[in-house]
Amino acid sequence: MELSVIVKTILKYWPMFLRGAGTTLFISIIGTLIGSIIGLLIGVIRTIPVPEKGIKKYILKVINAILSAYVEVFRGTPMIVQAMVIYYGSKQAFDIDMTPLFAGIFIVSINTGAYMAEIVRGGIVSIDKGQFEASYAIGMSHLQAMLNVILPQVIRNILPATGNEFVINIKDTSVLNVIAVTELFFQTKSITGINFKYFETFFIASVIYFVMTFTVTRILRFIERKIDGPENYILYANQMQVETPEDALRRERKRIGNY
Repeated sequence: MELSVIVKTILKYWPMFLRGAGTTLFISIIGTLIGSIIGLLIGVIRTIPVPEKGIKKYILKVINAILSAYVEVFRGTPMIVQAMVIYYGSKQAFDIDMTPLFAGIFIVSINTGAYMAEIVRGGIVSIDKGQFEASYAIGMSHLQAMLNVILPQVIRNILPATGNEFVINIKDTSVLNVIAVTELFFQTKSITGINFKYFETFFIASVIYFVMTFTVTRILRFIERKIDGPENYILYANQMQVETPEDALRRERKRIGNY
């Protein structure tokens, strides 16, 4: 590997690297946000208590079966296969013509939603059942208990897993090159088709991927620390001066002397 070749490649093709990195980040951010919302909704729905009888029981069972099928299918198949089926298959089967960028965001979103659904469900299940019972005891509905008591704790608990999913999406967008999404891997492959410097060009791409994932990881760790607050809390009572019996006696004499 020659350093001069790397420098020349960066100087000559930096706009292509920049466009590819921008597209990768754009798809990853939008896909992770939409996927997190999908996962949050599915996680909440799948934890709704099923009544023992009534039509609501069968409605919830049907909904849970559909959501479970969605989660299992998208967690059990590779994203590259999902991309081919959704982008090319939807055109052939349903005559739905999507742009590569829209298809990429759609694929990352629904793929992330399947994984986030299980993460959210696990986060809700991990909350002590006594908090649910206490919420119901003061008259809260299941939705009110979720919004006011459970979800604030769940979101904090699943933040590391959400960040990990974001980092995975940054790397996994590389598979979208099969549907001609001009992300970083696609642009790098295009550059190697021009200069035939495979090692140096993909080395540059690997450094860019590392910088993006490392930066995102640091930002998420900073957010986690801000949410957690300081490690050591000083109680206000410890800062107050404790009144001794002698102080109390002097204070009482002073009060009597003022009359």
